[in-house]
Amino acid sequence: MTTPTAIRAIRSFVRRQGRMTSAQEQALATLWPVFGLELTGKLLDLNAVFGRDAPKILEIGFGTGDALLEMAAQCPEQDFIGVDVHRPGVGRVLRELETRQLSNVRLFCADATEVLASSIGDASLARVLLFFPDPWPKKRHQKRRIVQQPFVAQVHQKLMEGGQFHLATDWEDYAAHMLAAMDAAPGFVNTVGANNFCPRPEYRPITKFERRGERLGHGIWDLVYSKQTLA
Repeated sequence: MTTPTAIRAIRSFVRRQGRMTSAQEQALATLWPVFGLELTGKLLDLNAVFGRDAPKILEIGFGTGDALLEMAAQCPEQDFIGVDVHRPGVGRVLRELETRQLSNVRLFCADATEVLASSIGDASLARVLLFFPDPWPKKRHQKRRIVQQPFVAQVHQKLMEGGQFHLATDWEDYAAHMLAAMDAAPGFVNTVGANNFCPRPEYRPITKFERRGERLGHGIWDLVYSKQTLA
């Protein structure tokens, strides 16, 4: 298996740490050894991490963790890996994992491109999820958008044959950017036909963030692509 180096010098995120509550600090101190994963420079044996052979789902930028937690509860037969850089959100999810007694989730507090490059083996993921990433709406900042050709190629490398890359956004301009980038990406097939958005899959929960956006009149755009091996 190849282990490419991280592919983005330009960060697609800003570390908005916010205030850590005492409960979140305690969760990081006591529960991180149970649910946390570290960047070690070595590929993880994901079956060993979870103690079983099951489909592995990776969510990039889980935020408050609402979608991640609900999916893990609804699909106990699947294993979920959440990646985010914001410690308060990580602390919140750790607390909820203990409260809800969910054993099928592990977390990285790290840059997703570094996680993919150093810790995730090729063709090991059944699905990669990218829900409502930072849209970087100002034109001068759009180079920071995570959906760029190098990142898309990295996701392709980590998905198994037939695995899916699911993207969602509530910014129309970013939706158009995602659609153009993904339809042009080698080795990906739009599951509902080129140049089309898809209905929200049942497995994607509607989060508080999404409902708030809908109240403000934002549209929601989903895209699902399947991996095909490059010739």
